[in-house]
Amino acid sequence: MELVSLSFGLLLGVCCALLALAWRGKGGQGPLPPGPTPLPILGNYFQLDRKDMMKSLTKLSEVYGPVFTVYLGLQRIVVLCGYEVMKEALVDHAEEFSGRGQLPAFSKDFNEHGIVFANGHRWKQLRRFSLSTLRNFGMGKRSIEERIQEEAQCLAEELHKTNSMPFDPVFILSRAVSNVICSLTFGHRFEYDDERFLKLNKLITKRFQVASSPQSALYNMFPGVMEKIPGAHHMSSECSQKIIDFIVEQIKMRQEALDPSSPQNYIDCFLVKMEQEKNNPDTEFYMENLVMSTFNLFFAGTETISTTLRYGFLLMLKHPEVQVKVQEEIDRVIGEERIPAVEDRNKMPYTEAVLHEIQRFGDVLPMSLPHAVTQDTHFRGYVIPKGTYVYTLLTTVHRDPKHHPNLEEFDPGRFLDSNGCSKKVDAFMPFSAGKRVCLGEGLARMELFLFFTTILQRFTLVSPVSPSELSLAPSVSGLSRVPRKYELSMVPRRS
Repeated sequence: MELVSLSFGLLLGVCCALLALAWRGKGGQGPLPPGPTPLPILGNYFQLDRKDMMKSLTKLSEVYGPVFTVYLGLQRIVVLCGYEVMKEALVDHAEEFSGRGQLPAFSKDFNEHGIVFANGHRWKQLRRFSLSTLRNFGMGKRSIEERIQEEAQCLAEELHKTNSMPFDPVFILSRAVSNVICSLTFGHRFEYDDERFLKLNKLITKRFQVASSPQSALYNMFPGVMEKIPGAHHMSSECSQKIIDFIVEQIKMRQEALDPSSPQNYIDCFLVKMEQEKNNPDTEFYMENLVMSTFNLFFAGTETISTTLRYGFLLMLKHPEVQVKVQEEIDRVIGEERIPAVEDRNKMPYTEAVLHEIQRFGDVLPMSLPHAVTQDTHFRGYVIPKGTYVYTLLTTVHRDPKHHPNLEEFDPGRFLDSNGCSKKVDAFMPFSAGKRVCLGEGLARMELFLFFTTILQRFTLVSPVSPSELSLAPSVSGLSRVPRKYELSMVPRRS
């Protein structure tokens, strides 16, 4: 009996080893990048910490180099680390790396519809249309600047109501940033106490946090199994469906009020395009793509910017001397009464450097969303088979010691030259790069500058605890990095 058990164990072990070798060798005409040997079905589960996937992958790069292969369950992933590798892949080989890989816990609700998770012809059509529409409605132009300026003033008035008492900034910042997207997509903003609007923003925040949780990391590895197991990971879809219901309601309202000769917002433009293209068999302009594209704009345009602002205000509390220097520049360039404008950016190198360093240090999307190669791709002596998912660890760009000395320090000076003027730093990709670069980059940079300067023009940020007691470590570090909860007081600088 013992001999039979031993023989069975040996046979099982040999089969597992052969399966692992065969699996590892799946790569077509050439070697895959190196990496830890995966187990059948489990992949590299035991080499990865699902509570901090980024840390695990970064450690593996120290062993296997800046281009390596891991398996998340059955899914093969090629991981890219460091500025040089990222630039070579996303910019020099932009077309080959322009596909979108899927994160089941995040993308299953989209079914490869919408701007962010689409591929091929669908993605190209939707991206081209969305960029054109956003530009027509003022992305980078005066009209959208005025909308952000208006919202920043509304936010300042809301902050005055706190009467300098400590508060958690999460939801008030989320509402302000969300209103900019509402103005762009729906054609109107909401009052901050609107119950539907409050519920919507809580859903977006929860969706963002759940997508970065350890349970969601496990779902991404084993979606078929996790789909059948109850748990917190299912909250993502519940939140998504409620957000989708809200968007569908807004679309119905726009359909009833639509004047095809004078579209007023993103939804109007898409509805007009749907009517124009209804007889075109190659079109991707239909209702599901409108709903999901609006969701993409709403979700990406709300949580990433509001989270970056929260990190920014936390860093101002931690480094009050930086806050003082920003306020001195605001007073010198803008003054006390005039509303900050985008054109002020060129005259405010220190403030711009601070915003860049907030993005680098905060690292809100440390690995962006997965790419996928669109064809068998020869890259750095390896062959990456068509369809392989690619994780671009943007955190390794922002924490690349070759480009960022004292990388663990918050140092706006890295973006300034010896004369205090703005300095271009190549190893800086908060919006990714290449063909999948964030289409809302211009809008996001405008929002960050106008919200940040408006608040620091009107208020001094004060922590109820000593700066030494404030932690900069994230509460969540997965797909996204979310700062720990904190409170601050907004003390008016002038009566």
